[in-house]
Amino acid sequence: MVHLENVRSCQSEIVTTAKAQQMAEFFAVLADPNRLRLLSALTSQELCVCDLAALTKMTQSAVSHQLRLLKAMRLVSYRREGRNVYYGLADNHVIDLYRGVAAHLEDSPV
Repeated sequence: MVHLENVRSCQSEIVTTAKAQQMAEFFAVLADPNRLRLLSALTSQELCVCDLAALTKMTQSAVSHQLRLLKAMRLVSYRREGRNVYYGLADNHVIDLYRGVAAHLEDSPV
């Protein structure tokens, strides 16, 4: 038996199919350990590709590839300073999302 009151009260909260697809693509980008490591490195300051490569022990080419994907989802931003390009987290929402997930995992028993 369907509980119509419950269904009606949640009706306005359910995400549209199009929005759910966008969110799934966003979370798919975050579903890679290397990309998460890059995001974690950028939580405290901007870094260039060579710094990120040294921190994560990845090649500069691999870091650049991952940053392109993160940039496409507007998770990171960049700025040029002379010949260097510095990457940082796009906004506070990204920092909050990263820290929220990290805190959730620390608080949850495995």
